[in-house]
Amino acid sequence: MRKGILSLTAAAAALALGLTACGGDSGQTTSTSTASATEAAKAGKVGVILPDSKSSARWETADRKYLEEAFKAAGVQYDIQNAQNDKTAFQTIADQMITNGATVLMIVNLDSGTGKTVIEKAKSQGVATIDYDRLTLGGGAAYYVSFDNTKVGTLQGEGLSKCLTDKKADKPIVAYLNGSPTDNNATLFKAGYDGVLKPKFDGGEYVKGPEQSVPEWDNTQAGTLFEQMLTEQPKIAGVLAANDGLGNAAITVLKKNKLNGKVPVTGQDATVQGLQNILSGDQCMTVYKAVKKEADAAAKLAVALAKGEKPTASSSVKDPESGQDVPAELMEPQAIYFDNVKDVVADGYVTKEELCTGDFAAKCTEAGIS
Repeated sequence: MRKGILSLTAAAAALALGLTACGGDSGQTTSTSTASATEAAKAGKVGVILPDSKSSARWETADRKYLEEAFKAAGVQYDIQNAQNDKTAFQTIADQMITNGATVLMIVNLDSGTGKTVIEKAKSQGVATIDYDRLTLGGGAAYYVSFDNTKVGTLQGEGLSKCLTDKKADKPIVAYLNGSPTDNNATLFKAGYDGVLKPKFDGGEYVKGPEQSVPEWDNTQAGTLFEQMLTEQPKIAGVLAANDGLGNAAITVLKKNKLNGKVPVTGQDATVQGLQNILSGDQCMTVYKAVKKEADAAAKLAVALAKGEKPTASSSVKDPESGQDVPAELMEPQAIYFDNVKDVVADGYVTKEELCTGDFAAKCTEAGIS
């Protein structure tokens, strides 16, 4: 009888061990195969930190959506969070992602200082890093995925010049609403449009008007700044606004002064608001950046890194602070005017339903949007 009891006890113990090995819910697995599966799951996790939802609608309406689609299609675990322009939250999110097993961290920095701190900590813990859309100066990320941002600025400068020519403006006074002084992209945009407009200033064809950089791309501040600029120089004839949000801030002020449509304003990001401003004639142009291509390129790199691979990039950019070449994937931007707003709709970036509402329906028909 005692022998039978011992045999039953041994069998029960064996069964208990077998159940523990198969279950794994307790987090104390003893099975090698289960441990391997857990490690594989950890290796496949990607953390993404977006910057905010105010500076541009694209971060939540486009980037998040396209990145989620790409990660789901690849079958990798991911965590996408938005820092909402809070530097402390940005660092806290990064720490949590690393603690929770992210082996790849993709960030859109709020400024290079914060971004560099996050990247350095990630690298110290063996986490691969990708700068998404904005290069972190001196950060040393493994990869950088963005658009040719100098080209973006060139298209803006050429766009404003075209619109001023269409208005037959004589020695127009041109104002600048630059992007955030802590965003390297804003520096690149300005280099691009300065390359087009500065020779016209120097040659006396245009007159350089007031210029302001808008902290943190804040649209409310942009409106205040532009109102001050217009008070200082009421004869502003053109506005180089670095994105659609800043452009709309200027347009709002121009409307108050019954100058909308008379003063060409540029933009960037091809937001619904920006495109509607173009359709109504209040905005001269925007720059369309096919975010899906950018997100897909970044996701492809992130997935490869999560799988332990070392992907190659098609080009590189020089970090102006460190002097290092950063492997990069750079997409091509496109200038958008009234006659090719339809290209953005055809590409699926915005829908006819969200763009062609109310009074814009007739404008959409006029612009060939079907």
